[in-house]
Amino acid sequence: MLRSKGVFLKKKKVIVVMPAYYAEQTLKKTYNDIPKKYVDDIILVDDASKDRTAEISRKLGITTIVHKKNKGYGANQKTCYKTALKRGADIVVLLHPDYQYDPKKIPEMIKILQDDKADVVYGSRMLAKGGAKKGGMPLYKRIGNFFLTSFMNLSLGTRFTDAATGYIAYSRKVLESIPFTNFSNGFTFDEEAIIQCAAKKFRIKEIPIPTRYETESSSISLSRSIEYGWNIFREIIKYKLHK
Repeated sequence: MLRSKGVFLKKKKVIVVMPAYYAEQTLKKTYNDIPKKYVDDIILVDDASKDRTAEISRKLGITTIVHKKNKGYGANQKTCYKTALKRGADIVVLLHPDYQYDPKKIPEMIKILQDDKADVVYGSRMLAKGGAKKGGMPLYKRIGNFFLTSFMNLSLGTRFTDAATGYIAYSRKVLESIPFTNFSNGFTFDEEAIIQCAAKKFRIKEIPIPTRYETESSSISLSRSIEYGWNIFREIIKYKLHK
């Protein structure tokens, strides 16, 4: 229990969820960097990888769920969030186990939610000027991210610097309010969540995070990036027409 101005407040339960796919080379590094004293539980959902991802996860003591068939990035997140909510999470942090996002930023992200200064916190690779380039993000990704983020901001009235980030902390009320089970099973899941959060007027905040593109880190190809951008464009147009 926490005490604030003479009033005892219930400590918020923090659960980190990791949507995994072929993460055997980076999972342990990611897990070791998670500040455990700030986290109550860690859940990994393996999307039918054929490597040792699930085996390593279990050895590390992580709550591990395995999809029998590959369902996609969005479907993986659906399982992550449904499981976290069932286990009583007040705050859910999305962290990729490919070591692309720095787990040591978790305390900063969750404090914003614990202090009720936002409803969703996004880790931005673009907030620190020049950080994405320094961290090894390919030029085509930086250009694509800029145009995607600009289009989303113009369409939704938001002020994102990095709308394509996969490092996000949600409050429970957000996950219970947005219809995430109806979102795409593919890579546009996060952006569909942004659209819904903006539509429902949730308070959104970004914090700067370091960019890390390493050999072992997952990354989609240029052709997949173009397809991804087009799908997001289509989702925003659908939202605007519906509105």
